[in-house]
Amino acid sequence: MNLIHAIILGIVEGVLEFLPVSAAGNLTLVGRLLSIPSSDFIKIYEIIMQLGAVIAVLILYAKRLLVDHETIKKIIVAFIPTGIIGLLVYKLVKNFLLYNDTITVFSLIVGGIIILLVEYKKIKPSTLNISNISYKQALAIGFIQTLAFIPGVSRSGATIVGAMLLGIERKAAVEFSFLLAIPTILAAGSYALLKDHSAITGPNLLPMAVSFLTALIFAIISVKTFLRFISSNNLKPFGFYRIIVGVLYSVFR
Repeated sequence: MNLIHAIILGIVEGVLEFLPVSAAGNLTLVGRLLSIPSSDFIKIYEIIMQLGAVIAVLILYAKRLLVDHETIKKIIVAFIPTGIIGLLVYKLVKNFLLYNDTITVFSLIVGGIIILLVEYKKIKPSTLNISNISYKQALAIGFIQTLAFIPGVSRSGATIVGAMLLGIERKAAVEFSFLLAIPTILAAGSYALLKDHSAITGPNLLPMAVSFLTALIFAIISVKTFLRFISSNNLKPFGFYRIIVGVLYSVFR
C-alpha cells in the first residue's frame, strides 16, 4: 500500500460513505483496479477509513447532538437491530461475503433499480423533518439497515430509501441516515479492531493515517454537498450511477 493508493482510497471512502451508492462496494472495485489484494489488513484498513468518515459527521452534527436528546434516543433504537444482527452474522460477512465481486455487482445494480423505482413512484411524505420521526419508524429503519451487511447494498442507500418508503421526507431521511452512521460505524469498527487488530503493523500506520485524514476531509465536503443537492433534487442520479458502475465492472473485470 503506497501513499498514492492511500489518498485514492481515502477520497473514495470520504466522498461515497454517506451517499446511496455503497462506499464498500466501490472500494472493492477500486481495490481491484489498483491491484490491491484482499486480506485481513485491507478489511481493517477500510474500517479505519470509515472511522475517519464518521468523525466528519460527529464534527458537523456535534452541536445538534448536544441538545437534541430525543433524536439521540431514536438513533439508539434504530441501532439496536443492527448491533444484534451484526454480532450474529459478523463471521459470515467477513469470511464469505466481503470482496465477493459477483454479490457486489449484483447488489449495486439491483439497489440502483430500487432507488429509481422508489423515486419514480413519488411517495408523498407524512414525516417532514427528523424531529417528527417516530420510534416505530426508527426501529424499522434499523432493521432495514441490516441489509447493508450484503456487500454493494449501501448502508446509507438502504436507510434513506427505507425511510422514504416509511413516509419520511427525503432530506430528513438523509439526515437520519447520517446520524445513524455514528453508532453503527463506531460499533462495527471497534468490534472489528478488537477481533483483528493484529493485522495492523508498523509499516502500515502511515498510509492508514493518510487515508483516515483524507476520508475525514472529503466526508465533510461530501455531507455538506449532498445535503445541498438533496434539498432540491432526488436520488435518481445515484440510482443510474449504481447501475452503470455495476454493469461496467461486470463487463471489464
